[in-house]
Amino acid sequence: MARQPDNASAKSKSDDSALIRELALLLDETNLTEIEIERAGLRVRVARNTSIAASVPASVQVAASAPAAAGTAAPAGEADVSKHPGVVPSPMVGTAYWASEPGAKPFIEVGSKVSVGQTLLIIEAMKTMNQIPSPRAGTVTQILVEDGQPVEFGEPLVIIE
Repeated sequence: MARQPDNASAKSKSDDSALIRELALLLDETNLTEIEIERAGLRVRVARNTSIAASVPASVQVAASAPAAAGTAAPAGEADVSKHPGVVPSPMVGTAYWASEPGAKPFIEVGSKVSVGQTLLIIEAMKTMNQIPSPRAGTVTQILVEDGQPVEFGEPLVIIE
């Protein structure tokens, strides 16, 4: 008879593990950082490691400091870039990609001639690839983001003159 509680305990542990795995998958699918449920007196909280989000500003800061290394003052350069009449700002938060898939030819390069509506790059947000169209025709004079770089809403992406 002592085996029944052990079997029940083992079944309960496997059910708990399955629930935790299911919640972890839900976190990945929804890009949430934390989820908590209570069911039948059992309370489960699953949280994603948030140190990844803390490292995002550091990578953006490194990318922003690259012009400073080239000999221009970063604060003045950033202010000028965001106010440039040909700047194309990011319409969303996400990750910018230059091409449709890794290893593919980039949509644009510095010096490329673009037309209205032509795809400039892709921003992945919530596991959805969003094409960013050119708002105007012209020549790409600067690409302000790196391939795979996190971007914020309103952040300058490209300059078209």
